[in-house]
Amino acid sequence: MKGLQKLFEPIDMTVGSPGKQIAAFAVPMLIGNIAQQLYNTVDSIIVGRYVGDNALAAVGSAGPILNLLLVLFVGISVGAGIMVSQYFGAKEREALSGTIGSCVTLTGISSLIIMIAGPLLSGPLLRLLGTPDSILGWCEAYLNIIFIGVAGSAYYNILSGVLRGLGDSVSALVYLLVSTVINIVLDIVFVANFQMGVAGVSLATVIAQGVSAVLCLRKLMKMSDIFDFKKEYLKLHKRYALMTIRLGLPSGLTQAVFSMAMIIVQSLTNSFGEMFIAANVIVMRVDGFAMMPNFSFGTAMTTFAGQNVGAREYDRVELGAKQGTWIAMGVSACITAVILILGKHLMGVFTETEELVELSMRMMRILAVGYIAMAVTQSLSGIMRGAGDTMTPMWISLVTTVAIRVPVAYGIAYLTRSELNPNGRCESVFISLLFSWTLGAVITFICYRWGKWKGKAIGESK
Repeated sequence: MKGLQKLFEPIDMTVGSPGKQIAAFAVPMLIGNIAQQLYNTVDSIIVGRYVGDNALAAVGSAGPILNLLLVLFVGISVGAGIMVSQYFGAKEREALSGTIGSCVTLTGISSLIIMIAGPLLSGPLLRLLGTPDSILGWCEAYLNIIFIGVAGSAYYNILSGVLRGLGDSVSALVYLLVSTVINIVLDIVFVANFQMGVAGVSLATVIAQGVSAVLCLRKLMKMSDIFDFKKEYLKLHKRYALMTIRLGLPSGLTQAVFSMAMIIVQSLTNSFGEMFIAANVIVMRVDGFAMMPNFSFGTAMTTFAGQNVGAREYDRVELGAKQGTWIAMGVSACITAVILILGKHLMGVFTETEELVELSMRMMRILAVGYIAMAVTQSLSGIMRGAGDTMTPMWISLVTTVAIRVPVAYGIAYLTRSELNPNGRCESVFISLLFSWTLGAVITFICYRWGKWKGKAIGESK
């Protein structure tokens, strides 16, 4: 019982073997990311099976707009995670308490903004993208429900980020697993039984994420031995709020620009018709699983770097960067191999249309090598962010996403136009993605070796 309880306690990552600590922290996150991906995957499976391929395309077309309007939470979450990990590593209880309290308040304000702006902007943005009329209504219904119930998702993502910053990745995992089960059950009830269609899927997600947020809050309120979660700390403290925004803003802007680029590419995707839109949704769902090791190790490296930079253990950070990146690349290679071998079976879960399965698999093969490159990018970017250098990963993402991916996608489409393919070859969407991922890994490695991140710790930037 004592050993089980120890799993739910914060981990001090400033001691022990760096590689083992990073792996032990990343594994629960990897499982958690699988559960998180199940939200979207189950939504897609149930919609594709019970409503149809057009409804599946609708859920996918809503994705880029959803990501664009949720960038506020990305910024708060990243900034909070960096500050929490560094203050925890430095054993600064007062600063840790003020940071967590300010983040709770910032999240509430951001949620209110999105609840108002989201439903007002979703329709015009969908029309601006040229979303086909056959799926427009479904897209709008899906987005509006998600935005109105956004507080649950926002608080889960930010509070679980705080828990991970404290070194507790297991609690966040357990709460996510609980909400995933709730989501799956409600999906079946709302869509298969009550025939609520796309709206039922979004309602199930909102309810499930709300439950996970409450569980995270309950856990934090019990951690009085590490920080104080009292009313006075919930006031918006200027220093901690501004620091959270300063550290998180680059990641939020990156996500915003990335989402804008996705929206621009989505316009190209829409030009290839409903079949390719649906194939894109299926590939992105499977892509979510392939990306999981990369995101998991990236976040683990952020926490590891944050705690050790807070303790001024820079040699340990570099050793952890090397060991963690190699582990991440190995895990990513294994998962990618499994997806390529079992790809047709995985994609057949989403639809019974053989042509759609074949098209999706063709696109997946293009992306395969890129996942290993992304392991390098995510791991080393995680180190830089954890150290407080959020600007460098931002510029790398901007260059690879905006200056490279978008022009390459449209350029290939333009050069491959023909009588048979008047809008060009649809492969352009995924070839451009592979190219940007690979180049991004090279640039990230160079910037990490440059070492600018070593002077960005919170205590050194006052």
